[in-house]
Amino acid sequence: MAPLLLLLPLLLLISSIAPSAMAAPAHTSNWAVLVCTSRYWFNYRHMANTLSIYHTVKRLGIPDDHILLMLADDMACNARNSRPAQVFNNEDHKLNLYGENVEVDYRGYEVTVDNFLRVLTGRHDPAVPRSKRLLSDESSNVLLYMTGHGGDQFIKFQDAEEIQSHDLADAIQQMHQKGRYREILFMVDTCQASTLYSQVYSPGVLAASSSKKGENSYSHHLDMDVGVSVIDRFTYYTLQFLEGVRTDSAATLESLFRVYDPRLLMSNASFRDDLFRRKLDEVRVTEFFGSVMDVKHTPSGYSGFTGDPTRRSDRRRSEGEAKPRREEREATAAAAAAASELEVGAGDEGDWVLGVSCLLIGVTTVLWHKALRTD
Repeated sequence: MAPLLLLLPLLLLISSIAPSAMAAPAHTSNWAVLVCTSRYWFNYRHMANTLSIYHTVKRLGIPDDHILLMLADDMACNARNSRPAQVFNNEDHKLNLYGENVEVDYRGYEVTVDNFLRVLTGRHDPAVPRSKRLLSDESSNVLLYMTGHGGDQFIKFQDAEEIQSHDLADAIQQMHQKGRYREILFMVDTCQASTLYSQVYSPGVLAASSSKKGENSYSHHLDMDVGVSVIDRFTYYTLQFLEGVRTDSAATLESLFRVYDPRLLMSNASFRDDLFRRKLDEVRVTEFFGSVMDVKHTPSGYSGFTGDPTRRSDRRRSEGEAKPRREEREATAAAAAAASELEVGAGDEGDWVLGVSCLLIGVTTVLWHKALRTD
C-alpha cells in the first residue's frame, strides 16, 4: 500500500508539469505569402498593391527567403507602360516597386490555384526548388496577403479560374495538421473580401478584409502618366499606417485595424478573430510584418569554442582550492550524467516530461518490488 501512496504525489507532479508542455510553441520566424491574382493592364493596381506590401515586410526585416511573391502578370514590361520596367504606387514616381531587389517566386502563368494551394500545403513536386516553397513550421507566423478580383466566397486567378472559400479553408486546415504555422494573419483586398475566409475553421487564424459581402472594394487614385489606377484604398491605408512602424515599434494590430475608416475606404473593412488565441491589443504589428530576433546568451565565456589553455583543476590548485575528494567527484559525475539524459532545448518540453515520467515510474517500480520482498 505504501508504494501506491507514494505514486500519488508523483502522478500529481507529472500532471502539474504537463500543461506547460502543451503551451503554444515559441515564435521563432515570420513568413509572408503575397499573391496578386490578376493579369491585364487595367489591373495594374493589384500588382502595385502586392509589391507595396512586399517592400514593407522587407523593410521591417523579413528576408527574401521567407517571402513567397506571386505576380500573375508583368505590368512592368507591358507595351502600354510609359515607364518601362518600372511599377509605381504613387504619381510622384519616387519609388520604383519593381527595382533590382525584387525576387519574384511565381510569375505569369505560374500563378495558378494549384500552385497556390501547393505553396500553402507543401505538396510540391520533388523538382520544385526550396526558393519556391513555404518552409514554415509550428513556430512560424505567416502573413497571407491576396489581392485581385473576387466575389461571394471566391477570388479569380488570371481571369480564368477561381479558388473557393472552402478550398482555402481546407488548405489552411492541412497547414494546421502538418504544423506549418503558429498563427496566420490573412489579409484580402478584393470585392466581397470577407466571404473568402468565412469557411476557415482552423485555430490561430486572424483575418482582415477590405469589404463585406455585397460590397465592392475601390481604387485610391489614378496616375495620369500611367493611365490607370495604381493602388487600392484598403492597401493604401494599410501602407500609410505601416510607414510609421519600425522594427522595434510597439504598434498593435488593434491600432492598425482602427485606421480603416468606411468613409475613406468607401466600403466596410471586416475582421475575424474568433479563431485567434490572443487579444489584438497584445499583438504587435511586427509579429507578422517584421522579423523575429532570437538572441541566445551563453552561460559563460567562449572557452568552449576557442579552447582554454589553463585547466580548471590547475586554476583551482593555483588559487589554493582543495582538491575534490573522490566521493565529491563521483557525485558530480553522476549528477552530470543524469542531467545530460534529461537536458533538452527550449522547444522540447514534451520530451522532458516524458523523461521525468519514465524516471518516476522507474523509481516507483523499484519501491514496489522492495515492498513486496519485505512483505
